[in-house]
Amino acid sequence: MTNEQPLYDAVVIGAGAAGLNAALTLGRARRSVLVVDAGQQRNAPARSIHNYLGHEGIAPADFLDLARREIHRFGVECVTASVVAAARETDAHFGLELDNGATVRARRLLLATGLVDELPDVPGVAERWTREVLHCPYCHGWEVRDQPIGVLATTAAGVEQALLWTQWSDKITLLMHTGPLLDDTARARLNARSVDVVEGKVAALDVVDDRLAAALLTGGRRVDLTHLVVAPRFTARVTGLAGLGLEITDWEMFGQVAGTYVAANAQGATNVTGVFAAGNVTSVTETVIGSAAAGLKAAAGLNLDLIAEDTRRAVAT
Repeated sequence: MTNEQPLYDAVVIGAGAAGLNAALTLGRARRSVLVVDAGQQRNAPARSIHNYLGHEGIAPADFLDLARREIHRFGVECVTASVVAAARETDAHFGLELDNGATVRARRLLLATGLVDELPDVPGVAERWTREVLHCPYCHGWEVRDQPIGVLATTAAGVEQALLWTQWSDKITLLMHTGPLLDDTARARLNARSVDVVEGKVAALDVVDDRLAAALLTGGRRVDLTHLVVAPRFTARVTGLAGLGLEITDWEMFGQVAGTYVAANAQGATNVTGVFAAGNVTSVTETVIGSAAAGLKAAAGLNLDLIAEDTRRAVAT
């Protein structure tokens, strides 16, 4: 790439399932498309993708390689870079500055930057993330079925997480950690599903032979388990995009703010005219297959928006 860039119909920022499927849709719509991606896919550390019909169990890297090959067939360009600044330059286009020194112009933008999982501050959690430290039973429940699983309570959601995971294992332990005190109703619900409750704060994780073996409490107690379920804070990844003026909304769960997302309608249109968004950046609980579908919808909305603009111009001339 050089610093003198053509005017693309669309620049897609982010190349996970949402971004790549959006790029595929736009390429097939005969649009000029550039994908800008920093290689920070959220599921990169995971071993496999699940609940994606036709791709069950595929490794994330293999999925991305397949998707990139497909979009290249339709003339989509890709560059490995991060956006450091973005703004509307004229009524007709946006300008992007990339960390490789390049500048890019686009009639429309499609954000598929995903989110950042902000993990609980417990030694060992980050190191075991996506291996034995998990959060989504639909993503990993089958693979860890019937095993002893701990649920780390940091908010009121811990109770609901523990109850959810009983569908996959009858060996669930709720580690109260920094979670709120349980009332009688919560204890009755947990007891009805045979969930053990352990009071005390988790100080660290014990790893033996590169496998999680137990949670170690501050008082010295050891709770044997093979996996630990946590509740990350889900924060929309919007670094470098402040100049667009996007509406960033708090996401609440059980009455507490548990993350942020970029507000967008069903067609992916944001509060900024000409800027669309799809995937986890707009929906914190979206799965890979859902993100891919959202990328298609947002790309279709973007394409219709361009058609409307092109038609107005044609009528005017």
